[in-house]
Amino acid sequence: MTKFDGKVLFLDRSDINTDEIIPAKYLTEISKAALKPYCLEDLKVPGFDPKKDIAGKTAIVTRANFGCGSSREHAPWALEVNGINIVIAENFARIFRQNMYNCGLIATELKAAEIDEVFKTFAGLDTSVSVDLAAGKLAFSATGADGRKVEKAYAFRLGEFEDALVKAGGWVAYAAANY
Repeated sequence: MTKFDGKVLFLDRSDINTDEIIPAKYLTEISKAALKPYCLEDLKVPGFDPKKDIAGKTAIVTRANFGCGSSREHAPWALEVNGINIVIAENFARIFRQNMYNCGLIATELKAAEIDEVFKTFAGLDTSVSVDLAAGKLAFSATGADGRKVEKAYAFRLGEFEDALVKAGGWVAYAAANY
């Protein structure tokens, strides 16, 4: 199973579509690795530079409707090959969300007020998140400008099948073990 703990990339925007996650012109690539340098290259978020800001991040916190647009497996693949294995948002496009789980990744939702709180508390800080699948808990932590540790936890829930896909490492591994 993938480890879901790590550094957070904040993308303060709704409606980030699959063409912004991985531009369609790269869909002819035949390996996941070939997608790596192009992840989020067309995304327009103030202060965001994909060449500098993605490296070392394992989680994205964003707003509503992440992964809208064309349904394609390439979008979660581009995130995965860049080490991003969890996206936390208000909600997701249905097919994108399922494609994340099919890859053994997590697309989990928090309420809009909770996402607002995460952005207000942690955006701009060197923030980490730890994920406790068994307890259904996301724990954010950072050191504030005053040097004090800032921590906040939020409950989340995966469905039984989503949990099984994540624990198996994705659909292919799940199917191999169960069919």
